Amino acid sequence: MPLSAAASAREILVRLHDVMAARSNAQAKLNSVVQIIGEALTSEVCSIYLLREGVLELFATRGLAEEAVHVTKLAMGEGLVGTIAETSEVLNLDEAASHANFAYKPETGEERFHSFAGVPIIRRERAVGVLAVQHVDPHKYADIEIEALQTVAMVLSELIANAGLIDGPEAGAARPQSTASVRLQGLRLVEGMAAGHAVFHQPRITIEHTVAEDTEAERHRVYAAFDKMREQIDRMTAQAEFGVDGEHKEVLATYKMFAYDEGWARRINEAIDSGLTAEAAIERVQQRTRQRMRQIDDPLLADRMHDLEDLANRLLRTVSGQMGTAAQLGLRQDTILIARNLGPAELLEYDRRRLKGVVLEEGSLTAHVTIVARAMGVPVLGRVRDVRRLIAEGDLMLLDVTDGSVFVRPSAAIEEAFDAKLAMRQKRKAAYAALREVPPETKDGTRITLMVNAGLRDDVSALDITGADGIGLFRTEFQFLVSATLPQRERQQRLYREVLDAAGERPVVFRTVDIGGDKALPYLTIDSGGDEENPAMGWRALRLALERGGLMKAQARALLEAAAGRTLNVMFPMVSEAWEFDEAKALFEAQRVWLGARGKRLPAEIRYGAMLEVPSLAYQLDLLLPNLDFLSIGTNDLTQFLFAADRANPKLAERYDWLSPSILRFLKSVVAPTRAAGVALGVCGEMGGRPLEAMALIGLGIGRLSITPAAVGPVKAMIRSLDRDALTAAMDTMLAKPPRDMRAALTRWADDNGVELA
Repeated sequence: MPLSAAASAREILVRLHDVMAARSNAQAKLNSVVQIIGEALTSEVCSIYLLREGVLELFATRGLAEEAVHVTKLAMGEGLVGTIAETSEVLNLDEAASHANFAYKPETGEERFHSFAGVPIIRRERAVGVLAVQHVDPHKYADIEIEALQTVAMVLSELIANAGLIDGPEAGAARPQSTASVRLQGLRLVEGMAAGHAVFHQPRITIEHTVAEDTEAERHRVYAAFDKMREQIDRMTAQAEFGVDGEHKEVLATYKMFAYDEGWARRINEAIDSGLTAEAAIERVQQRTRQRMRQIDDPLLADRMHDLEDLANRLLRTVSGQMGTAAQLGLRQDTILIARNLGPAELLEYDRRRLKGVVLEEGSLTAHVTIVARAMGVPVLGRVRDVRRLIAEGDLMLLDVTDGSVFVRPSAAIEEAFDAKLAMRQKRKAAYAALREVPPETKDGTRITLMVNAGLRDDVSALDITGADGIGLFRTEFQFLVSATLPQRERQQRLYREVLDAAGERPVVFRTVDIGGDKALPYLTIDSGGDEENPAMGWRALRLALERGGLMKAQARALLEAAAGRTLNVMFPMVSEAWEFDEAKALFEAQRVWLGARGKRLPAEIRYGAMLEVPSLAYQLDLLLPNLDFLSIGTNDLTQFLFAADRANPKLAERYDWLSPSILRFLKSVVAPTRAAGVALGVCGEMGGRPLEAMALIGLGIGRLSITPAAVGPVKAMIRSLDRDALTAAMDTMLAKPPRDMRAALTRWADDNGVELA
């Protein structure tokens, strides 16, 4: 099969254009199409299968038995054709029968053909058919031939849709019932509660014309659309109102980088060269992007591909003149926005007075839209399935991200319960706000240090809002995760100085960068020794930083210069052995000497700390504590390591309790030697942010908690209702002979002793 035949997709499209313009019926057109493609690719077989009544039916063929047309049918997932339709992925095989899903259909007479290649025919982001070619000789089809098939498949989708040959987009899907109440579950992305009416962000534009009449005219349309879109992006990034130099600024800078990416523009131009219209070319490039997205395991890279998807949708709307997003049409009432996914710039277009919440079919904690929504104070629930099937435009929605759910078309009883919960939440918030200036002190006079966790410049504002004692954990890797390139030392230094300035006299504990593992960076190649089956236990955090000395030296200098004249608290993550801490501390000290020799102003004091997340470190405390100023227990990782339970696995997420005797006994074993050494001990993790768990930690003798800002009020209220000495005695008894259910026993003790557990 000569490559030159496949290389001319444009010639195929010109011939297909004539077929589509002809007055013949749809079946005759499809019969002509398989002949044209088969001849152009010098392929002995070319077949078209279309989705009809939920099954894939052979509609036209060149090379297979004619009597198989409209007779051969395959279920979704059945055979090679069914697999392509189900996965929307390409198959390219030199020996079709060797594939695990191969299904032989004797009526087709295909047993003499070895080579097989098939591509999905996509309409509105779903497979509605399959275009396949076969050859007697066993060999794989060239990439350029597959590319030609995919381009042709796009044109076919227009032909078959216009002819009404395929199942409609709503086939098999019930329309939302206007009266039935539905509760949908999702992933908590940005905490909060909100009520509003459903508004869909943007229905995808259906491309009606795929084959270009004049390629130069199409090219000019794309150039003009790029210019207009870039002007819009520049204007939106310039108008971002919240914060001064928050991390969301870097998110938008990355987004802007995609908008100006010449490689993306070049790929669209190449698609136009093949004979596609401007709209079809943009969609063709996006189909490739979506295929790549399905193959990406890295959530950070997947999120960035979503940003590109957002921009492509924007470009498609611009070039087609269909600019009517919900944001541009204007919100007329309190709104819960519904979208498959959103880019950060698209979220910024909405009227924040009426945008009350967001529900996404996709989304993740590290997605750019999540970062921006958090800065805007908009609650977001992600990974909500079937939103288009179950929600209709204008439906009343009650969003409770704290509970991980959203009610659609709620009954009067549900609405009343939601309003009561929201009112109680507001009342509690007011009560907690009244505690802002009150110290977190137990009834018997023990002062607990309450600090907050942060990762963004804007998070520092939580200190004034909550009255917290400082920042017990500032995650420095966030700047790395949202940047398009490795943040330079000057940029790191600027962020750290701004955080210290905003905190004032209150301490800030900077955790050195924790990347690697499941926090891979696209611009930083990491040799982890092969694919990691459990990234959380892999080549990450301090292990990686000690290997990449240049990375850690740059961060050390940035922190040292940013803290000039002040106290610098620096903490190393995932320390497994004492020598790792010693080596990291020595690196910082060497940079301090280096900067001092060059006349740089240095911190007045440097306090070094370690995170106890890896259980092995607990058995080297005698070696570690003499060189340490403070120790923070990271309960999130510690729990999964102690129980050998991957916290990312939903089946295990709720299985192992933080109030298990195993965890509490382990923590107690750390308290005594740390206290004896005069080293400050604290907890930074979700465990400390839950009132009952925080009560248990205080009962073990832990006097410093670093928690989410939203947890400060509830935990402070608990502390002020607590008698620590009585709790310590009760916990000593419980841990000596643990009850069957430690959580229930502690809850009973709290109830009996008047401890406030929100």
